[in-house]
Amino acid sequence: MSDPAKTIRIGTMISASSGKAAERIAEIADQGFESFEPFFWQTTNGQDIAELGKRSLDAIGDRDITISTIGMFGNPLEDQEMDRQTLQGWKDCIDNAHHFGATCVAGFTGRVRGKPLTDSLPQYRKVWTELAQRAADKGVRIAFENCAMDGNWQTGDWNIAHNPDAWELMFNETPQDNIGLEWEPCHQMVYLIDPLPQIRKWAHKIFHVHGKDATIRWDVIREHGIFGKLPFVFMRTPGFGDSNWTDIISELRLAGWSGSIDIEGWHDPVYRDELEMTGQLYALKHLQNARGGSFVHI
Repeated sequence: MSDPAKTIRIGTMISASSGKAAERIAEIADQGFESFEPFFWQTTNGQDIAELGKRSLDAIGDRDITISTIGMFGNPLEDQEMDRQTLQGWKDCIDNAHHFGATCVAGFTGRVRGKPLTDSLPQYRKVWTELAQRAADKGVRIAFENCAMDGNWQTGDWNIAHNPDAWELMFNETPQDNIGLEWEPCHQMVYLIDPLPQIRKWAHKIFHVHGKDATIRWDVIREHGIFGKLPFVFMRTPGFGDSNWTDIISELRLAGWSGSIDIEGWHDPVYRDELEMTGQLYALKHLQNARGGSFVHI
């Protein structure tokens, strides 16, 4: 690699559910992104994943862009029709990750709906022990995003991997080396957890990073609390939130981490809709500046 700074790459997520992922990659491949994370929401919609991987790489062509991770987001722990499609999607993504050049599949753990977090552990162990072995046989790692999806310790619909106490329980149930985290600071800040110490403790389990930030409105918290009528936190595109990405990337480097930070857009209350790519391109430059090394000027 000619640029040692790019042991950490800055890229973005690409929705793959509608069948247009390769076309979207082709549209923005010259904008300066260094990696892409194609992802599915709950179902692959019957797509030929191997063929999609090949078309995605064709869209990248000879550009210095990688796909390290693909995403499959849903609830594979329960048995409704969409849950079964999510579970099958995980299997298909694991089996075909190599067609993208990817070595990691990321998503949610799933959850036994409406129950305390610990009630999901037996089903979590059953499903993910099998999937971890399937992934290991393919040379693939599994990364769980630390997103609560509006759940908490007592109840939820999607994911148990949103809290460091839950990580301790999960990794005890599945001690396999190829099970880890798709981490981002935003989801911890929403809980008023300081994300930086987490890197020092959990870097060995961070397989992929999402570029998403948060703005905490401390004045609202002091006056109205966190359960009042006014929002006390906003999810933000990097560069518009409270995180010091220079510190985050420095901590990752100190831990010996390398990989991709892929921007997760579509959440910022300002830079969305017609301003979505304006925000993402600003985030790209912001994260590249925080990382150091060559970057694209916009």
